[in-house]
Amino acid sequence: MTAIKYDTLSVGDALPDHVTGPISRANLALYAGASGDHNPIHIDSDFAKKSGMPDVFAHGMLSMAYLAQLITNWVPQTQMREYGVRFTSITPIHATVTCKGKVVEKYEIDGEKRVKIEITAEVDGGVNTLMGDAILALD
Repeated sequence: MTAIKYDTLSVGDALPDHVTGPISRANLALYAGASGDHNPIHIDSDFAKKSGMPDVFAHGMLSMAYLAQLITNWVPQTQMREYGVRFTSITPIHATVTCKGKVVEKYEIDGEKRVKIEITAEVDGGVNTLMGDAILALD
């Protein structure tokens, strides 16, 4: 990982996209086991269909983890000061998730140089599933 320097960044600079998927049933089963979230809407097709969905869909927190990977692929986790998202749509089974980010602000607090980045996760067809931001401390 190349160190990202505060002085070399400009507002509007984009992070390299982070692409994962397609989301498989195995991904959902493994995530359910790891997280303890065994909600049948994510792992049982019959249950999902009875609930009015066309099929199972990804856990929101799984998509949030993919979005966090966008950031930690760019800077070490120790540089993250804030991270927050809001869920805007579901991530369907078999979707490819593309996570994107861009620098929207540069500032200092108590001598620490920081950048604010806007972040989004989208699935095939450009549908946003998460939107948020993160604050990162940089040298």
